[in-house]
Amino acid sequence: MKTRFTIGLYKKDKSILELIKFYLGNKGNILKQSKDSIQYRVGSLRDINNVIIPHFDKYPLITKKKADFILFKQIINLINNKEHLTIKGLHKIIALKSSLNLGLSDDLKKSFPEIIPVSRPLVENYNIINPYWLAGFTSGEGCFSINLKKSTKYRTGFNVGLVFKLTQHIRDKELLVNLIKYLECGNIYSNLDYIDYTVYKLEDLIVKIIPFFDKYNIIGKNNKYYQLFKEAIQLIKNKEHLTIEGLNIISNIKDKMNNST
Repeated sequence: MKTRFTIGLYKKDKSILELIKFYLGNKGNILKQSKDSIQYRVGSLRDINNVIIPHFDKYPLITKKKADFILFKQIINLINNKEHLTIKGLHKIIALKSSLNLGLSDDLKKSFPEIIPVSRPLVENYNIINPYWLAGFTSGEGCFSINLKKSTKYRTGFNVGLVFKLTQHIRDKELLVNLIKYLECGNIYSNLDYIDYTVYKLEDLIVKIIPFFDKYNIIGKNNKYYQLFKEAIQLIKNKEHLTIEGLNIISNIKDKMNNST
């Protein structure tokens, strides 16, 4: 039986996974997951017991992933107690795994048709108490973008829109709703199984978002996007987006963001 802690990110964010690996005492490995993604993995039971679980006990998760951690920790405790070596213990682990992350594979469902999934732990606390948590969350999940739309209202023929966005599964809606209160700006939009926290208003971007992330730094590829985003903000503050020259500069910034590595 194998246990594993993993963090998957886009391949451009390898530097983030390297920092996490270093922070956790260089435990585990960083491996290619697919063409465009990589994964940090810790598979040693000793490292999971001595590093991973103590870390998240000390710094609790605040998304629905906290429920997955609780279930994962229960499985690890069963293995520590050698219960996985008994049929009864194995069934306990399968019942826990069935409610963990993506659940059971089709093969396991066929092998253990009598297993009843355990109830997922209820996660209620979505309060953001540490700004560095939000900076780290944005490093992995945030999106800074520039939108250029044709419009006859402007002499340049284009309207320039800037957006800061965080997207999560609908199950973490409460977390994104709390961002409105925490950052004192933004709106929530639902899209099937996902929900977006977005900030479109230029004043909010200038007064709330930029000062926050200047103080609590983003890392990885999103830091590059953020710095380019700030350049566009400054051009718009100076009304340069209302000129052909300024619009061309913003368009070039947009291209850099799309092609950044």
